[in-house]
Amino acid sequence: MSTALKPNPDLSLSFATSSRPSYSKPNSTHTHLPRLPSLTFSGLSVASSSGPSKSRSLCAVSKNVGSDQDGGFSYKDAGVDIDAGAELVRRIAKMAPGIGGFGGLFPLGDSYLVAGTDGVGTKLKLAFDTGIHDTIGIDLVAMSVNDIVTSGAKPLFFLDYYATSRLDVDLAEKVIKGIVNGCQQSDCVLLGGETAEMPGFYAEGEYDLSGCAVGIVKKESVINGKSIVAGDVLIGLPSSGVHSNGFSLVRRVLDHSGLSLKDQLPGNSVTLGEAVMAPTVIYVKQVLDIISKGGVKGIAHITGGGFTDNIPRVFPKGLGAVIYNNSWEIPAVFKWIQEAGRIEDVEMRRTFNMGIGMVLVVSKEASQRIIEEENGAYCIGEVITGEGVSYR
Repeated sequence: MSTALKPNPDLSLSFATSSRPSYSKPNSTHTHLPRLPSLTFSGLSVASSSGPSKSRSLCAVSKNVGSDQDGGFSYKDAGVDIDAGAELVRRIAKMAPGIGGFGGLFPLGDSYLVAGTDGVGTKLKLAFDTGIHDTIGIDLVAMSVNDIVTSGAKPLFFLDYYATSRLDVDLAEKVIKGIVNGCQQSDCVLLGGETAEMPGFYAEGEYDLSGCAVGIVKKESVINGKSIVAGDVLIGLPSSGVHSNGFSLVRRVLDHSGLSLKDQLPGNSVTLGEAVMAPTVIYVKQVLDIISKGGVKGIAHITGGGFTDNIPRVFPKGLGAVIYNNSWEIPAVFKWIQEAGRIEDVEMRRTFNMGIGMVLVVSKEASQRIIEEENGAYCIGEVITGEGVSYR
């Protein structure tokens, strides 16, 4: 059973209401908002060192590069080069060995502190276009806590960074309410953050977000993939849609589809805007509950890089995965993106989660129990001897 510390409301209050240090930036002003407590990477894996395990996430920034080709769109056409990001991870790993996991592990007595940091990418652009700001904070929390729970860590606290050219208090309040909501779903505390006003740096009415989550797991309970063997089973937990990766490609498809965000998703009652802005599922409570019952050997958060890059990150050397085709229902939004953008299967699988936001590698014995107990969980594949991810 996974052992984790329970949040202490009294201790959380003493931290969360304290002032946070700030360092002034040239030509900027900072508004320090006390944050009340809430009770509640896409990169390639590299060899771990004997010291603390470190994570490294790659922030994919769209350059809005067009494509003159007549074929389907790709993530690279939209301005995001996953291979370039992976090369950066390899170079950083030479300077800081151990980089590459979903979360960074720092030893603390008989436990590890596990930390992760992330943003929500160019999904923010669609938040500006749709006016949907009350759930983007959920996405922000989800991207970090879903990373650290892959080690079996219980999130303890979250910190956010909100930056804008001119502070719109009402808009910022909506965003921060979403962050509080995400922390409640994660059973962690919003400990503090930074609100930065930087005139002239961002477009009028726009803002940027990033955040950091820290959790804890007993050393004997850490999930690290080392015990995975051929024949183990892949269990997929359903996503709510696109989550927070691949939006540079989503936006490119939207630009060329002739449809607006107010149009209905073909064959569906929701609008395209509602479909693509559905908040990222926070898997923390579900995954920790599954871990507590035994049999979980490895966990992959399906973010940028899709199945192709993320599942192999949790395998020992010499092991790969087979994914069973048609073993779960692919959400309509992905079918529309693929058809409207004429996107190849291999590109979809390396860019999007395709309806599976978290993959658990478990023993055969545990797989049957999990499928029976977890509503919506799918048996999506198995571990094999080999390399990479294949489909059949």
